[in-house]
Amino acid sequence: MRSVRLNRDAIKQASIALFIICFALSPLQAEDEKTLRVFIFAGQSNMVGSDSKVQDIQQFPPFAGLEAPQARVRFLYCLGREDKRISEGWVDLQPVDNVVGPELSFARKLTENITAPVAIIKIAAGGTHLGGDWNPDEPIGFKMYPLALQVIRDALADLEKQGIKYRLEGFMWHQGENDMFDQKYMDNYGRNLKNFLARWRRDLNAPELRFYIGELCTKTIWGMDLRPRMYAISLGQKEVADNDPLAQYVPTSHVGVEIGGGAGLHYHYGTLGQLEHGVNYADAYLRNIGQLKSEARPLTSWPYAKGSTVKLFVLAGHRNMEGERAFVQQLAKLDVGPELLKDNQTIAYKYSIGGGYKVSDDWEPLGPAGFYDTFGPELSFGATLEKSGVSNIAIAKFTHSGSQIIDWTPEGSEAKSRNLFPAFIAFIRKSVQELEAKGNQVELAGIFYHLGENDMSWGPFREGAPKRLMSLVKQSRKDLGRPELRWYVSQQPPTDDKSVNNIDVTAKLDQAVASDENLIHIKVFNLPEQEKQLVVDTRGIVWLGETIARKYLESQ
Repeated sequence: MRSVRLNRDAIKQASIALFIICFALSPLQAEDEKTLRVFIFAGQSNMVGSDSKVQDIQQFPPFAGLEAPQARVRFLYCLGREDKRISEGWVDLQPVDNVVGPELSFARKLTENITAPVAIIKIAAGGTHLGGDWNPDEPIGFKMYPLALQVIRDALADLEKQGIKYRLEGFMWHQGENDMFDQKYMDNYGRNLKNFLARWRRDLNAPELRFYIGELCTKTIWGMDLRPRMYAISLGQKEVADNDPLAQYVPTSHVGVEIGGGAGLHYHYGTLGQLEHGVNYADAYLRNIGQLKSEARPLTSWPYAKGSTVKLFVLAGHRNMEGERAFVQQLAKLDVGPELLKDNQTIAYKYSIGGGYKVSDDWEPLGPAGFYDTFGPELSFGATLEKSGVSNIAIAKFTHSGSQIIDWTPEGSEAKSRNLFPAFIAFIRKSVQELEAKGNQVELAGIFYHLGENDMSWGPFREGAPKRLMSLVKQSRKDLGRPELRWYVSQQPPTDDKSVNNIDVTAKLDQAVASDENLIHIKVFNLPEQEKQLVVDTRGIVWLGETIARKYLESQ
């Protein structure tokens, strides 16, 4: 499998391959296990770790233990605006002020994969602008650039004083939300970011310093109601990353987001999102140095007789079809866990999840394959069908937990890089073609789409969900040349809040699908009790897969 996007990132990786090889074979390589690798983390609130809580780490098994200090990692920090939290020198890496930052999971992922010592310098403050606070030429407001420069220089000077040999290895940057509120800052974000990178390299005397530019989180309420502005910032970020061989755009819109009060939407990643946020940076860095490990999951043999008909089931949707809070460690404790955790060699499985963040190389056996030790309803879906006597099953899954329904429509939105429809249709076509190339006939048994969860929490998107769904269904049938293609649309209980309860989205969906005999509306309203709004946990994801499989069987 590969954990990279099959778009600009793949092209860019190829174009800078020579640089990476030269970097890997530089004289520093011989000292690699002794030279301290120093990473800088900087930005605004989603780099600080706002709305996260150390005590919540225990809820997420892949990240257990990150509440404890990491004695192998040096840490120096200056966090906040008026009321700063300052480490007063190097300390062991640990949470600060009960907040979870991405540096915690980043450092653990690195120390599990490299032997060289690691140090992190972190300077971040919520509500700060690149155009103002972080402006290296004319800093205003909280004057973050000169502050950060002084903190970093002092930290490096202290290492030199101790006789510690180091090299600046990477600069992790997550910022941009506040620039979108100022028209000038927003319009000039790319230009300002380019200057920002150049000044750091100059002022730190590090001309080859690599930058990792984190994508803004589109899963939040800002990703919906401020979509054009978020998109404008992303264009500036991508422009810099595309034209600077030492800058890399790191996707983060697929990570978890804190579930807020009321309607359930929020602005920040929160605990789970921050832990995943850090892994994204670690993976990007480890990939660049050739140390990102992946486990091959090949089919031992092609499970279908040549010439036989394969029933292809397409699973698609957002955070719960992806399995945002369903973890294999928790699955192991369920009665069905041992069965579902095994790779099923009789069902071929392929996927593109997180909007292409992780894509299977080829068909794999059906089994847990999500990023961050997660899985989706595909496991129990396939098992339920097989137990009911359905054979020759193949499953293809296409999801993006950071999307909304508008991203799936053929019309899309002004945020063109977020449009998923063309890639979704291409994914289905390719899946069919690959099965046919193996010598099998293909029956496209249906598309199983879990309706956008976040859309239910914001009035304009909740109102528009039925129309957008029907547009997606209609155009998919046309483009795939299958006018009677069956769609199975599952809907979890819509958000119950006075701000959106005046929109009876369930009734509107019933009305929209009434005239379409090949569109089956599955109300999955009796989910196992859930702790959070919007997002479904491990037990619920297993139940969801079983339920939509049974609905398919009933429809035959």
